[in-house]
Amino acid sequence: MDILVAEPHGMCSGVARALEIAQRTLTEYPGEPLWCFHELVHNEHIVSDLQARGVHFVDAIEVIPEGARVLFSAHGVSPEVHQAAAARHLEIVDATCPFVAKVHAEARRFAAEALPIALIGHKGHDEVVGILGEAPTQMTVIETQADVEQLRQTLSASALVVLSQTTVSEAMYEARVAELKAAGFEVIFPKALDICYATRERQQAVRELAQQVDCVLVLGSRNSSNSKRLVEVAKSAGCDAALIATPEELETLDLRTVKRLGLTSGASTPESLLDQLRSRLSARASQE
Repeated sequence: MDILVAEPHGMCSGVARALEIAQRTLTEYPGEPLWCFHELVHNEHIVSDLQARGVHFVDAIEVIPEGARVLFSAHGVSPEVHQAAAARHLEIVDATCPFVAKVHAEARRFAAEALPIALIGHKGHDEVVGILGEAPTQMTVIETQADVEQLRQTLSASALVVLSQTTVSEAMYEARVAELKAAGFEVIFPKALDICYATRERQQAVRELAQQVDCVLVLGSRNSSNSKRLVEVAKSAGCDAALIATPEELETLDLRTVKRLGLTSGASTPESLLDQLRSRLSARASQE
């Protein structure tokens, strides 16, 4: 079996930055408790490692002791969460990805102009929940064509700001924008595209890889938006694709008919895990 690895792949700058902030905080305050609101990044290996070093992950600010130190994840949080942390006198260590922070700033600016906002993204994702909190009465999350149709029925305004989650696929973004325009909205965009460069580059790399292989394996956690999008991109290019969360899951796959296998990893996946996957593939090939 020939193995091709997508370039670029793996950990993005926003994830690396968040991880560095967490590690620096642990080093600066040894032995002191550190809490993290939601997962720092969507990768269970990173979360497990931080838990082993004493980080406590929670989904509610209220369970954090007053005056404690709290880490905000790379996905960002809503103003409501900031206010809840301030009310408990928590010391905030903010690891929000700068590209996510950019979308938050855009939401505040357009909301101040009293403009309705469509946020193209996946409902319930941590990043989307945080951005939505900037203008909950003016913003609508658009995930499907049905959401566009519903918005047209409920919104009388013609001008509509379009923002997006940083990790949506370009195909999804373009489809929703086209549908909004077809519905008669006069769409207004921020100066720069909200889908981050790392997402776009990794999706393009997988799109090109899919033309060269029989199957693409994406190594990444199942709650990782960007990892799931990589699988979708490969499939949309006509290639078989699968998401695996750990190198060990390789053993559950039947790759006997695969002559050329493509590999990539999500933006929250440590490079060491991809190295382990490649080692397992080499060992498996030598046994066959």
